[in-house]
Amino acid sequence: MCTVCGCSDGPKIDGKAHAHSHAHDHAHNHDHHHYGTGEAGVSVPGMTQERLISVESDILAKNNIHAASNRRVLDALQSFAVNLVSSPGSGKTTLLCKTIAALGDHPLAVIEGDQQTSNDADRIRATGARAVQVNTGKGCHLDGHMVGHAMDDLRLAQQSLLFIENVGNLVCPAAFDLGEDAKVAILSVTEGDDKPLKYPDMFTAATVAVLNKTDLAPHCDADLDTYEANLRRVNPDITVLRVSARTGDGMDAWLDWLRAGLAAKARA
Repeated sequence: MCTVCGCSDGPKIDGKAHAHSHAHDHAHNHDHHHYGTGEAGVSVPGMTQERLISVESDILAKNNIHAASNRRVLDALQSFAVNLVSSPGSGKTTLLCKTIAALGDHPLAVIEGDQQTSNDADRIRATGARAVQVNTGKGCHLDGHMVGHAMDDLRLAQQSLLFIENVGNLVCPAAFDLGEDAKVAILSVTEGDDKPLKYPDMFTAATVAVLNKTDLAPHCDADLDTYEANLRRVNPDITVLRVSARTGDGMDAWLDWLRAGLAAKARA
């Protein structure tokens, strides 16, 4: 798990170094290996389960301090923040561009997380929206510290929407609070309907699952009901929205959810 290897330490934000790597090589002939059965939910050679829990707790505790600071800023501004998480290629950026266009003049800003390049931030800026690119180097997720610095640069307007497009990864971002109001997991119909069962932590942590690219379902024999059933197996309370960012189908429900979240934040 990412929190054990410590890649949350020393992030690279707008050119500041953040890197980690680890590898091991071994071979076995067994048919199945499961390293997630201990109390820590992970196995690392040479480390006990107690030590793993201690290391992970320390890393997450440091992150949560930054996340709490971000949340205080967002609460004071009555701004609604969503953390968009998914595997690479799910259509996060396309969905975000279409969302920005549909929201019109409503104040909003975007934090883009990728290991390298500013491609997605450039696409967002082309819509007229403000965006800050965060490159994580070898890091596999955004953390509260990175997001806090990006928020400083954005200088969010009162009652604005903040979209945080996380690094494409269905594992590590599940563990890291960024100060957001909700995690939104985006799942493309082309990925396979067992994806929620393979990566349950992410879909358990998410408030909403956007089942994207529904226009492709007939072309890849995707059963949308099976996708939704598997999502509810790991998270019975998750809200599932079926959307095609390309055709616009289902976008109204997604936009209504965003507006409802912002209105509730203002009332609070």
